[in-house]
Parts: sequence; structure tokens; C-alpha cells
Amino acid sequence: MTRWDAEAAVVGLGAWGASALWRLAARGVDVLGFDQTAVGRGGDSRQAGSTMFRLSCSEQPGLVALARRSRELWAELEDTARTQLFVPSGGLVVGPQDGPTAGGALRTARDHDIDVRTFSARALRFQYPRHTGVPDHHIGVWEPSAGLLRPEAAVHAAVSAARAAGARVFEYSRITAIDFVPGGVVLRSAQRDIRVRQVVVTAGPWLSSLVPDVALETYRAPVTWFRPLEPDAGFSSEEFPVFVREFDDGRVLHGSGSEGDQDIRLSLEDHGTAAKPTDPDDVDPAVRYEDWSALAKLLPAKLPGLRRLPARAAASWTTRTPDAPFVLGTPDGDSRLMVAGGSGARGLQHSTGIGDALADLLLGAGTGDGPDVVARGWPSLSTAVRG
Repeated sequence: MTRWDAEAAVVGLGAWGASALWRLAARGVDVLGFDQTAVGRGGDSRQAGSTMFRLSCSEQPGLVALARRSRELWAELEDTARTQLFVPSGGLVVGPQDGPTAGGALRTARDHDIDVRTFSARALRFQYPRHTGVPDHHIGVWEPSAGLLRPEAAVHAAVSAARAAGARVFEYSRITAIDFVPGGVVLRSAQRDIRVRQVVVTAGPWLSSLVPDVALETYRAPVTWFRPLEPDAGFSSEEFPVFVREFDDGRVLHGSGSEGDQDIRLSLEDHGTAAKPTDPDDVDPAVRYEDWSALAKLLPAKLPGLRRLPARAAASWTTRTPDAPFVLGTPDGDSRLMVAGGSGARGLQHSTGIGDALADLLLGAGTGDGPDVVARGWPSLSTAVRG
């Protein structure tokens, strides 16, 4: 008779894994959590600083419901951790009116009754003067319900809440393989083998190495922090709120203003037009000129008033799926294994909702299978893993 170490395990305690661990432990599941580094110190550079949360998600039908559930759970986690994780500052989306970013946000807001305010390019340039070079065919969409998330604090809060609910957490414990056995799985590590009935794999760039059927690609994801040329230059978080800005060439700039004496955080997403896939075990941690030069060249025309040489930068990585916002499902319908990943730059805001969906899926509360393996009946939320 097999002796199980726990009912379930979560492999990879980034934002999604930490949330899944919390939601499972909160439901009374005997669950273990494993991470190859210290909690909150994984390879995702967006763990530093802050990131945008908004309801007007337009990447795929079903994401608005997920965002709303995630917002509820962020509030619950804040109450549990007794710390602020979400700052309700509002947020700005800028881009072509017929494009996927600002145009998509506006269409989503109208379809889902989300309160937004729309700016013409001229009005946008007046209201937010630090955003210059906005073409006349672009619009701004201001969402009052948007705001800033504290990713690193959120990971620590979720893991702490999971521990308080009974989860056991093992840092610096890399799982190298997952083998199926009757009634469960064996997790292989350098220290020992761990036997659990079910496992959730949220290992980010290493997900494909543990579950080869998952098609993910890993890219470098540099983040930079810049300082104004002059003090009181209009880059405070009140004057220069958290934003997503799409350019005509498809590149997307993410950023947020300074809070107190902090620098202005910016990252440029190119949707793979220039980034090259890389091995997460072979990512060079050193910051290179090409990590920030393309962004720096945009500043005089798009965000004047910032020094072109960054105050600091971090070179890390992100994962993407070929054709979907992310992967969430059970390979071949085998309930012993659940996977989630490939969210790129946008998935962190959904992490509490994703963690809840994974807990539902593990406990059999999801609806259906195949492309609609979801929790709480959210349609078209996820893409199942094809074996």
C-alpha cells in the first residue's frame, strides 16, 4: 500500500503557484509547496516593484470574469495578511482606437459594463502631458477601478496564508521529474522522492521541462527604472499613473509613476518581434545595452523629461504560449496532474483567480474538460494541454 506524503503538491511558488497553494490550504487540503529558490525570488522580473491590475481585459472572452474574481480574492488575501497588496489608483490604457490594447479595453468595458472614461488623443495629451507623441488615431481609456499590485508582497502574503492554513513549504527544492504511479505521482528531487495523489505544476519557464507536452517559449524580459531630469517633473504616481501604451508598430510599453522617492518603472513588450527564445537555465543575469536601448530611444519622443540612461535594470524572463493567453488544464484529462503557465506580462493580475481555478480543478469543482477546463463556469477561460 502506497504511503502518501500529502494529498497534493504545488511545484513552483511564483504568483500563480503561491495563490494555488493558498487556495488549496484554505480549503483544508493537505498540500506541499516546492520552489527551487527562496519564495518571492524567482526569475520573473515583474516580481519587483508594481504591476497593473484592470478589469477591462480584452485578450480572450472570460478574462473579465476571472479579473473580477481575482479582485475579490486580492481583497481577501489583504485581509488575511493584514497588508495592502492592491492600490486603487486607477489606470490608463493608450493605443489605436481599433487596436487590441486601448480599443480592446474600450470594447470590453462596453460589453461588460465596466466604468471607464475615454480620451481623444488631444485630450489625452492635455490631461497627461508626459505622454507625448500620441497620434490622432489613438485614444486613452481611463479605468477608475484599475490600480497597482505589489507582486513580491503578494507572493509572500499568499505563501504565508497557505502556511497558516497548514501547507508545508520547501524552498531551494527543485523538482526534476514527475512520474505517474497508481493513484498519484512521484516528484523526483535531489533530496528525496515525494509521493502525492495530485500535483499542480506552475513552474514558469521550467514547466515544459516537467510536462513536455506543454508548448511554451521563454524570452528575456528586461525591466528598467528611470529618473527624471529635474525634480517635480510630473512623474509622480498621481500625475503619471500606471499605464499600458501600445505603439503603431505593435510594441507595448508598461509603466508606473514614482511613489515617494522611487524611480519610474518601465518595460517594453515586443510580442516576440525582436525577442528570441532562450533556455531559462542559461539566462544571462547581466544587463546588456540591448536590454534597455530600444526603450531609451523612445523616451525623448514619447516620455520626455526622463534621463535616457536607466538608474537600474533587471534582466529576467517570461513565458508565452503560441496561440492563447495562457495554458490551464489537465494533460489527457488525467486528474493527477494540473498545469498552468505561459501568461507573459499580463498574467500576474489574475494569479489569485488562477489559483482558485486550480484548486477547483484539483477538487473536481471545474466544469467540463478539453478547452473549457475552468472553474465556476467561466467560459473560454483556459486552453487545455494537448497530449
